[in-house]
Amino acid sequence: MFEEILKTYQQEYLDFHPYNPITDRETWQSLDPEWKSETLALGETYLGFTYPSISATDFMDFTRTGNRTRFEEKYFSKRRALDALVLAECVEDKGRFLDDIINGIFSICDESAWQLPAHNAYIRDTPQLPLPDTANPVLDLFACETGAILATVSYLLEERLNLISPFIVKRITKELQHRIFTPYLNCHFWWMGNGKEPMNNWTIWCTQNVLLSAFLTKIDHPTQKQILTKSCASADYFLAEYGEDGCCDEGAQYYRHSGLCLFQVIEILNAVTDYAFQSLYLEPKIKNIASYILNVHIDDKYYVNFADCSPVAGRAGVREFLFAERTNNKEMLHFAALEFIAGGTNSLLLPEENNLYYRLGNGMHATAIKTCAASCNTSIQHPDIYYPSVGLFIARDETFCLAVKAGDNADSHNHNDTGSFTIYKNGLPLFIDVGVESYTQKTFSPQRYEIWTMQSQYHNLPTINGMMQMDGESFQATDVEWQIKEENCEITMDIATAYPKEVGLISYQRHAILQKGKYILIKDCFQLSEESSSSQSVILNLMTYEKPTLLSQEEEPILQIGNLGQIKITSGKYLQTEAIPITDARLMQTWKHEVYRTLIMAKGNALELKIQ
Repeated sequence: MFEEILKTYQQEYLDFHPYNPITDRETWQSLDPEWKSETLALGETYLGFTYPSISATDFMDFTRTGNRTRFEEKYFSKRRALDALVLAECVEDKGRFLDDIINGIFSICDESAWQLPAHNAYIRDTPQLPLPDTANPVLDLFACETGAILATVSYLLEERLNLISPFIVKRITKELQHRIFTPYLNCHFWWMGNGKEPMNNWTIWCTQNVLLSAFLTKIDHPTQKQILTKSCASADYFLAEYGEDGCCDEGAQYYRHSGLCLFQVIEILNAVTDYAFQSLYLEPKIKNIASYILNVHIDDKYYVNFADCSPVAGRAGVREFLFAERTNNKEMLHFAALEFIAGGTNSLLLPEENNLYYRLGNGMHATAIKTCAASCNTSIQHPDIYYPSVGLFIARDETFCLAVKAGDNADSHNHNDTGSFTIYKNGLPLFIDVGVESYTQKTFSPQRYEIWTMQSQYHNLPTINGMMQMDGESFQATDVEWQIKEENCEITMDIATAYPKEVGLISYQRHAILQKGKYILIKDCFQLSEESSSSQSVILNLMTYEKPTLLSQEEEPILQIGNLGQIKITSGKYLQTEAIPITDARLMQTWKHEVYRTLIMAKGNALELKIQ
């Protein structure tokens, strides 16, 4: 799509002026009063900020111990501080924050590398190097994002910084040339795409930030043209990997780094080509990509989640609002506006966001999104939907949201979760997908599936003859059938091929039904080879956030899940419930207490759960 449009554009590229710099006082003074007030207050908390030094041993920590967070806390704190100070100075324009801004610019420019230690490699899926080669920068997600941050600083504050010294902006431009533009144009990193390598969010996320770096700074037009041409090729490689249905196979959190970054790439290209790329917003595939985030929203802060995605995937806001506006999606527009309001100060300021351009956009559009929220319909309609590209099925009524994952075990950020389901009742988690712990060296290594959160036995799936599902494209659901009706929605699949052959499984049919206004049924029917069958062949794992209580252990055991709901079990025997403490910092952001795993042993060749 992108390259074909670019071929037809024969004019000069326009200068990129998405928002007004600090010198346009009329614009800055007219911005949302709450945003200005809160932005100023946040900036003041960083006055006198000491930017942490990042040592060589800090960088080596990852390859030595596997720990990512110690380095990344220092790295990201510097960028968030600089963002807050820059926006505060733009609001006030008294020079009060400039010294701390200059310190931040030079501190980041003085770093030996902008890539994270966990990404310090030149070839995909090869061991990370313990230290960076300063002569050959690696372009990873956050090197590209750092470039965009400094380019935005330069764009906003150039005139004010030049009054102090012309060497500040000159330093930024020099570092961008060495660390971003030269490697981008002269090296091949896997995320750029070549038609053979599989793409993911890196492709469009990095591309967006390289474009911001190139067009927010005053580099020569031939270089900008080269960058734009290469970026269009990468955008096409990215889109080629996406299903026509627009489903993000990495989940709702990664939509913010995939679908929304695609939107931003289109916006930049439109701005510098006099809207030559505007027709992309009419493409069904682009419209589907945009609306994905609305379709996987459950209620309040919760989203349908799978793989490494958390069910608390972050509030929608300005970028979703603008994407909805461009694709003429009124329901999503209202959804994003209401989410923005529900997020309070965090949505308004994005204080934990590293990308200064996003935070700047919030200030520029806060008034519009607030105005929309004040007048829009507060009852958002979420459709029942099936995404064939990923195998994601979602059905709802006034009480339940049922999500079932078919597909295979080779998604980006994959967990072995083929056939698993999640259920929310009255907007609260009943059966859960736990998500993922803080990333470490092990997370993206051959030992990934030793981590408990990745394993099928910690999803709502059976363990068969003591064996779990395996990872890879061949471990998949087959014979998938689904239907969406006004009175009920259902999906059926065979997940036998998601397990190793040694398990002796001939078939394992999972059938999930939402009988609207009544209940949910999960029906499992299976057949094992004669030599593999035993009285304890199939143990179903059920993951819940609230503690299950056994009310009855008769022929049909009944479990009470907290105060949320009950499960009636047919052809199954309750074995035990174990509490799993949540101690990881990333998981603790979602789960405020322990989660629970309940084991149910199948009796016979079928097992049924009726959930009310």
